[in-house]
Amino acid sequence: MKKINLLLLLLVLLIQPVIAQQNSNKELDWKLGAQAYTFKNFTFAEALNKISSIDLKYVEAYPGQEIGNSIEGTMHYGMNANTKKKVKKLLNSKGIQLVAYGVVSGENEADWKELFEFAQDMGIDIITSEPEKEDLDMVNRLAREYNIKVALHNHPKPSTYWHPNTVLEALEGRENIKACADVGHWIRSGLNPVESLKKLEGQIASLHFKDLNEKSRDAHDVPWGTGISDVEAMLKELKRQKFGGLFSIEYEHNWDNSLPEIEKSVDYFKKMVK
Repeated sequence: MKKINLLLLLLVLLIQPVIAQQNSNKELDWKLGAQAYTFKNFTFAEALNKISSIDLKYVEAYPGQEIGNSIEGTMHYGMNANTKKKVKKLLNSKGIQLVAYGVVSGENEADWKELFEFAQDMGIDIITSEPEKEDLDMVNRLAREYNIKVALHNHPKPSTYWHPNTVLEALEGRENIKACADVGHWIRSGLNPVESLKKLEGQIASLHFKDLNEKSRDAHDVPWGTGISDVEAMLKELKRQKFGGLFSIEYEHNWDNSLPEIEKSVDYFKKMVK
């Protein structure tokens, strides 16, 4: 009897770390995908091929990219119903989900409605945007009506939302608008990305995730974990916040042959998460 109890105790001690690791991974609920702008020198179809080749399942599209694969037009939200049908079929064939769209803003309310209707039809969860401040209430209302988040993106200083404080001001009282944290642009604006993430705690819907070669306006992307962005600290901070959402890889360097560097970033991310 004592031998059986001892064996049971040993078994419990062995499986506890495994259960803890599984629970830890479940808590993260992180989606890793790519912003199609990473492959702006290629068509959307070619971008999907590249994304699929490194086993990513999520994409953030942007309006100006040629669709390709014998489908006329660009990924603009004004595409007709037949083109949308073809794009959906293309995405399904690659096993990739279109989860976010931007950076894009409407010109007026009618234009914004067309954008939201496109997002709804395509199954998009997040519209990444930099709306005019006077449009924020209208955008918040439409986001509620269509049940689609709008995430404020931060291009570098002096763009409207370059500083987290400005983003927080815009979010106040607007529960359907969140933040898309572009951590690389924070560095280009002279900000600390970890401290900026802390300021936006609870308000981040998605990220344009990057590691840069230097702290300057002219910095460029490098494989994650090899630059000055302190990727490990950013991931730890997001885990502390219990962030659950999308990491869009937006790699803006070595445009024609960035895939090997992106694959290194994906490998680093997976090791860190594990």
